[in-house]
Amino acid sequence: AVEAVGFTRKHDFFWTLQACFVNRPEQARVFAQVFRLYWRDPQYLEHMMAMMLPAIRGVQEERGAEAAEKRAAEALLDGAQGDLPDFADSAEEETLIEVDASATSSGEERLRSLDFEQMSLAEIAQAKRMLARLSLPVKPLLSRRGVPSHAGGQFDARRTLRQAMRKGGELNKIALKKPKPRWPNLVVICDISGSMSQYSRMVLHFIHAVANRRGQGWAKVHGFTFGTQLTNITRHLATRDVDAALASAGKQAQDWEGGTRIGACLHQFNRDWSRRVMGQGAVVLLITDGLDRDAPGQLSREIERLHLSARRLIWVNPLLRWEGFAPKARGIAAMLPHVDAFRAGHSIATLEELGAVISSPSDSGEKARLM
Repeated sequence: AVEAVGFTRKHDFFWTLQACFVNRPEQARVFAQVFRLYWRDPQYLEHMMAMMLPAIRGVQEERGAEAAEKRAAEALLDGAQGDLPDFADSAEEETLIEVDASATSSGEERLRSLDFEQMSLAEIAQAKRMLARLSLPVKPLLSRRGVPSHAGGQFDARRTLRQAMRKGGELNKIALKKPKPRWPNLVVICDISGSMSQYSRMVLHFIHAVANRRGQGWAKVHGFTFGTQLTNITRHLATRDVDAALASAGKQAQDWEGGTRIGACLHQFNRDWSRRVMGQGAVVLLITDGLDRDAPGQLSREIERLHLSARRLIWVNPLLRWEGFAPKARGIAAMLPHVDAFRAGHSIATLEELGAVISSPSDSGEKARLM
């Protein structure tokens, strides 16, 4: 159709596409909004919508126009609102858009503390961009093996004697050594059952950013998902594009948004993967609400075994968003004694705090209060 009409004017291109794609009257306004957003400066749209979305204010229009704008914007993961293209004939009045830059920081701060399950599509898109900027640094472990040091350290008797033997036994220099830094592995075991679906998606965006950011100190980042079965998604996390990585991980994990068998899945991890991915000094992040439908006996044994294999086992539970939370569920009561820290994980702010928890062995989070 475009070849027949020609591509000389934007006006002609608009009506050609509308004739091809619009089948019902209610689709016309949605198409007009999508066309307008597409032809706007892409860098301006990406930057300004990401930074100033909470501060957009528009004049109230009719309900039909609002619904069309919302569908068009959410289809593009953009919360933009606006008028029809200037060249489209319409009796509707143009919407005036005002971007208030003074509200940008406060809007982002509000989003940091907002529950993931309460976010709109546009807020989720912005939250994912914020999660991609987060880091999860870790301090190195000091091994018993030493490396040469020229600026102080311990006496290195072996290297000192070797140097003396090369010079006929004359000892004229003392060799020094310092402990060799060793970086731990990070192991993330994430619940993808129905009650955890939205939280696990956001956490996996965060973990993908951690796995692909250099200089944070982790020797290796291993990822596992579980619902009714355990799935190793480590190789998918290595994909640079986060959407492609999580899409391929989702195809491999067949139990997404299903039931939960925490005890059985932890048994599978301890049996098949623990010795292969933990190493010495590994930090384990267990992301789950603890609502298990199996008997608590196996869960208690397997979480204890996992705890003994890790340097730190940190349980991240979105249920801690409730002020009156208490460990009344059998699964939660069985797991709580065997973790080093018990933290919330329902917002960007709570995920930001995990770095401090990992670096502070004395930080047990909410465990001390609930035990």
